[in-house]
Amino acid sequence: MLVALIGLLSPLIGGIIRLAPEIMKFFDKKLERAHELAMQDKALEFEKMRGANRMAELGAEFQVTQLDAIGKAATSQMRKIGIRWVDAMNTLVRPIVTYIFLAMYCGVKICALITTMQEGAGFLTALPVIWNTDFDGGLFGSILGFWFVSRVYDKRMAGAA
Repeated sequence: MLVALIGLLSPLIGGIIRLAPEIMKFFDKKLERAHELAMQDKALEFEKMRGANRMAELGAEFQVTQLDAIGKAATSQMRKIGIRWVDAMNTLVRPIVTYIFLAMYCGVKICALITTMQEGAGFLTALPVIWNTDFDGGLFGSILGFWFVSRVYDKRMAGAA
């Protein structure tokens, strides 16, 4: 009986032993494909990062180019050509535009103050209401920064020449 049982189990055990390498190959291929997929994901991530870095570089180069162009334009605008009245007009353009804009802006603010006071608010109540906006503070800071930073820049450029 034992011999018959061994005779029956031998082909079954032999078949299992023959299938074992194929089963191992199947799992090995599965792991290999998962590894390849993970490597492709990493490569894609790296390419995305590289693309983002390149876009940042291009943006920085563009900003430098823009600043250089603005600097050249400002330098060429302030260059004296030798005709006194043209040079005087060229020098006065920025201040005149600033004064006109400032007069218009003050006019609008005075009208707003008068209107607010006519609606019943007192002067000390109306003044902070019409001035206390982010735009007002930003504009005031920009104008002061433009004129004072411009002077420092002009002095520095004159000293370098």
